[in-house]
Amino acid sequence: MKILLPLILAFSALLFFSGCVSGNSSGSVTASTGDDTAVKIPASQISSQAKWFEYNSGGATIRFIAVKASDGTIRTAFDACDVCYAKKKGYRQEGNYLVCNNCGNRYAIDSIGTENRNPGGCWPSYLPSKVENGNLVLQKSDLEKGRGKFL
Repeated sequence: MKILLPLILAFSALLFFSGCVSGNSSGSVTASTGDDTAVKIPASQISSQAKWFEYNSGGATIRFIAVKASDGTIRTAFDACDVCYAKKKGYRQEGNYLVCNNCGNRYAIDSIGTENRNPGGCWPSYLPSKVENGNLVLQKSDLEKGRGKFL
């Protein structure tokens, strides 16, 4: 019995921390009916608590994050770092920051959704998006541009 309890605690910790490392997938997204060029997510589903989404691209699962910034705008980024993407660890949210699960660098949510400010440096990979008619709209072509980070 003395050995069983530490094993249960260790297993529980492993499950908890592996969930933190891989992000918090909120679900898969598909193109809206009648629109095969864009992915649409109701903007009302996005809050200051980051949501992770998956988009299937010919067998590759492209992960991205959507979160509402302090000014009310919705920010998006690939769940992959410009530098650390090969490790396939993505990000987690800590308060108002996204934290790289590989290198530990922190990025203010208000600053993501922009091109890399330090080319060649660590940054949540840019994924353009817009809000239109109450939906967060991401072009499939933009999602496809990040495919290589998830192979």
